Amino acid sequence: MRYSTLFPKTLRDSPSEANNISTKLLYQAGFIRESTAGRYYFLPLGLRVHHKIIQLMREEMNRTGAQEMVTPILHPLELWQETNRTNSAGFELMQVKDRRSAKFALGGTAEEMFVDLVRRNPVSYRDMPFNLYQFSPKFRDEMRARGGLLRVREFTMKDAYSFDRTEEDFKVEYLKMWNTYKKIFDRLGLPTVVVESDNGYIGGEYCHEFVVESEVGESRFLMTPDGSYAAHEDVAKFTHEMVNPDDKVEDFKIIDQPKWVQTMEHNEKHYKLPAKRFLKNVVYKTTDGRIIIGTIRGDLEVNPTKLAHAVNAVGGLEPATDEDLAKLGTKSGYVHCWGHKGCTYVGDLSLKTVRNFIGGQKEDLTDSFNVNYGRDFTCEVEADIAMAQPGMLAPNGKDCLVEKRGIEVGNIFQLGYHYSKLMDANFVDEDGTRKLFYMGCYGIGVGRTLATIVEKFNDDKGLIWPREVAPFQVHLVVLPGDPAVKEAANALYKTLLEQDIEVLYDDRDGVSAGVKFADADLIGLPWRFLIGKKTVASESVEIKARTAKETELVKLTDLSAWCAKNI
Repeated sequence: MRYSTLFPKTLRDSPSEANNISTKLLYQAGFIRESTAGRYYFLPLGLRVHHKIIQLMREEMNRTGAQEMVTPILHPLELWQETNRTNSAGFELMQVKDRRSAKFALGGTAEEMFVDLVRRNPVSYRDMPFNLYQFSPKFRDEMRARGGLLRVREFTMKDAYSFDRTEEDFKVEYLKMWNTYKKIFDRLGLPTVVVESDNGYIGGEYCHEFVVESEVGESRFLMTPDGSYAAHEDVAKFTHEMVNPDDKVEDFKIIDQPKWVQTMEHNEKHYKLPAKRFLKNVVYKTTDGRIIIGTIRGDLEVNPTKLAHAVNAVGGLEPATDEDLAKLGTKSGYVHCWGHKGCTYVGDLSLKTVRNFIGGQKEDLTDSFNVNYGRDFTCEVEADIAMAQPGMLAPNGKDCLVEKRGIEVGNIFQLGYHYSKLMDANFVDEDGTRKLFYMGCYGIGVGRTLATIVEKFNDDKGLIWPREVAPFQVHLVVLPGDPAVKEAANALYKTLLEQDIEVLYDDRDGVSAGVKFADADLIGLPWRFLIGKKTVASESVEIKARTAKETELVKLTDLSAWCAKNI
């Protein structure tokens, strides 16, 4: 590729709204441009990287025996209705109608499409297991697109779906995909932490994210220092330590309390006791209108994701309003730990760690004292609904959790029978009976992975592409002003192409050497080859690695061997 004809050229400035290094550099170097919020053009340089990431993933998926195919982008809406995901994923599901008024969903994920395909075809146990994957556009009506390619409304995903006879067979496939993803990200130069996470609207019982540590990432997770445990904040667990196990259990009573005591901070000040000695309630509402009260120790926060799982709130939870509280006969700050009608109480495991709680039945001038869970009240549901925090004791009971942030670049999900049961997808087993497929799914966002590579590989001069995905391997620069030098550069360009070496040739006339060097650093190819008067005179080429400070001269007669060894 001749840089003189490449569209577009580099820019010295990036958009003012670009808030991370990947967006700034990809924009300045001419790899992407924004269309509308959350939708991007991949320009010629950017598309070459995009294609190389896809090819690398394809190679590793094919090694596992997975088979590539592609589904339609428009999904018949009735398939999503079969699995009730028009409700559970409605906040980001985009819908369209055709001229026949048939309704479709723009695919945000493709479980229904793959299951529908498989159930339409006769499958026996002899055909299994199998894993189908694709690279296809995905559409998600995100509330707020941000972070450039890190959170968008339209993107390409590598998504795969496995179909197994049994849970035992599936576990083999799950581990295979786990290891395959590690290989993919290792080849991309992205060290990942595998983090337990929430399945969300995908369904199933467990999943794992592959996270690259980065301060710009939206994934907050907690882990032990040795990495033996790592979990997203949505699902992270911790050891509940007893607060005052030696205290004598006292008699329950109602005590006077000044009216100014309204908050947890007020409680601590008035009673001169830490927050962990008090009861706290947080009220939520499900998408179908159910009121959920999470009851927890005063020093802890309710985790909405854990709470939603505890009450099987498929569409998630939202904070209750003042109107919702009024229907319970109460108001903010006066929610009771027991006694409200028309709601579901969920008690956190921390309620069993304290003797003689304070709180639970607050009124204007009184509150309850010496409250003990199990004796004075119980909740309909007991579950871990607390948000884990750094410094808490890990599930192993030995190490303290540390907080990390990162970019989620891939995820693997156990789906089990979730979709096959809802969509009646089955196969004929060895004994002649029909059995449901046991499923998993596995996704990687291509654009997000590209942006993550940039977040990890850059310096104050620009991009630094790993060799595996660089748009070109060599940035050939010709110094301006001498026709003989240009002729030599043209000849070298032709020679490199004949050797199947990918070259971006900066053949521009009237552009200074300084500008060409700056552009080469900004674009960030692995090698810069320079042709100037001195190199022509010595029948050499000056070579510099993108990350090196020094250059080396290589004779043209030795260049082929040098390229074979280094490129």
